[in-house]
Order: sequence, then C-alpha cells, then structure tokens
Amino acid sequence: MLESVPMKNHETTRNYYAESLATIDAFPPDKKPRLLLHVCCGPCACYPLTFLCEHFSVTIYYGNSNIYPEAEYDHRLAELKRLLESLKRDYGYTIELVIPPYDHKTYWEDLKPYAALPEGGYRCQLCYRKRMEDAYTYADAHDFDYFTTVMTISPQKSSPILNAIGAELETHHKTPYFYSDFKKKGGIDKGVAIRKQYQLYYQDYCGCEASLASRKKP
Repeated sequence: MLESVPMKNHETTRNYYAESLATIDAFPPDKKPRLLLHVCCGPCACYPLTFLCEHFSVTIYYGNSNIYPEAEYDHRLAELKRLLESLKRDYGYTIELVIPPYDHKTYWEDLKPYAALPEGGYRCQLCYRKRMEDAYTYADAHDFDYFTTVMTISPQKSSPILNAIGAELETHHKTPYFYSDFKKKGGIDKGVAIRKQYQLYYQDYCGCEASLASRKKP
C-alpha cells in the first residue's frame, strides 16, 4: 500500500506563508537558489511563478500522469507552455520545463482501489504524494537547492496536508522542501487575474477518472 499522511497529524496552526518568507530572507543577496517546482496546470502556476521567480531560478516539473484522458493532459500542458511564453515576454522570466513520460495506466492502478472515495480524501492524498515523490526524486538527481509544488494555491486542496507530505518526503530526500501557502495574501485572486489576462483554459475537474466522474454527476 502506498504511504499517506494521516489527517489527524496535520498541523493547521503553522503559518506556511510566513515560513516561506523567512526562508527567502535568509538567502544570500547575490544568489538565486535553484528550485524545482511541481506544476499541475497553467492556471495554478500563475501566481506561484510570479512570486517564486523573483527569488529563485525556477525549473518546472510537469509530472501529472493522474490526468485523464491524455487529450486533457496535452491541453493543460499546451496552456502551461503558453503561460511560460507570456511570462518570458512580459516579465523576462526564463523558466525551464521538464516533462516526464505520461503513463496514466500505471499511475491509475495505485489509485483505482480508492476511486469511490470522496474528493480530497485518501485517494487524493495518495495522488499528491505520488506526483510530489516523482518530482522530488528528479530534484535530488539534478542537485536542486529546493523543491516545492504549486498545489497549495488551490482552494480545493489543503495546504497543511500538502506541506505535511512535503515534510515527510524531505526525510528521505536530500533536497530541502520549500514550505508554501500560495493562497495567502490574495494569492488566489492574483492568480485568477493573471489567468484571465492570458485567457488560459480553466479545467473544471482535478484530473483523474474519479474527479471527472464526480463533475458529471447531476
């Protein structure tokens, strides 16, 4: 069975946004650390990228074999690429994009036994962890200074849960985990404004068959 983070163990009183600022404040003034950022889609990446690129040299890891069908995966990837082109043009950010192979069939085998569970529960935590683990392994192999995920921007995802997964993964990876809560300080509204500015496609389900089916229910 895949590992997960028990709900009752999540810390909900920590200010992850303040922790992210404290980490940044400790950087040498003449250096931008290399950060590997797991990104699930363009809309979720909008505000985190504008925040992070001011302080890091950012590389994106688009590891999302959870997304179904493949045409949806390709659509989200194309929109992410379009966002990166826009950010380079308008902000001067040069952001490398790493795209591991898409293998939804293998990925779904681990999650299918929990398909009937509600959104946001055990199945989703396993999905978060699988994608973050995959990206974290890449960060270690390529000597990044930090790793994090954009998923704490999502109103449908718990920042304490995601940061708890990051903390657990950090215990058996060499790359430091960068704690975040991109929802804070108007992050959601800022992201929506950027998404609308660039007219990015905004999906109405998280990605897997189960989340797609839940959106189709009357």
